[in-house]
Amino acid sequence: MNSDGSEFAEYAIGDLAREFAVTTRTIRFYEDEGLLAPERRGQTRIYGPRDRVRLRLILRGKRLGFSLAEIREILDMYESEPGETGQLRHLIEKIAERRAALQRQRADIDWMLADMAAIEARCAERLAALAPRGKRRVS
Repeated sequence: MNSDGSEFAEYAIGDLAREFAVTTRTIRFYEDEGLLAPERRGQTRIYGPRDRVRLRLILRGKRLGFSLAEIREILDMYESEPGETGQLRHLIEKIAERRAALQRQRADIDWMLADMAAIEARCAERLAALAPRGKRRVS
């Protein structure tokens, strides 16, 4: 219980690792990077609800392709002015930037696949032309 009588959830590092399907080393890394700040009781790390939410946001940001610096920037905005409103606006902006980058990458991949198919077809045609008569079968 907190001093105000409300429940305060506590999580061990293993609890969070299991819940989010990450290693304890991953969680310690995010702590070393300053993204998580668990309470210490001797050698034991005690994570609270804030740490749990931050870990969820970190992992979501990584899944979306954000760098740790970008994730830190978004998380830090929540705790400073303009708070959650600024954080959400910034996140929307970052998502738009990431989406645009992914769309460019997809266009590049589509172009490369088409180019590879054309080269492959030309190679198969040339190979067929070089095969001796009666053995012109190409798999």
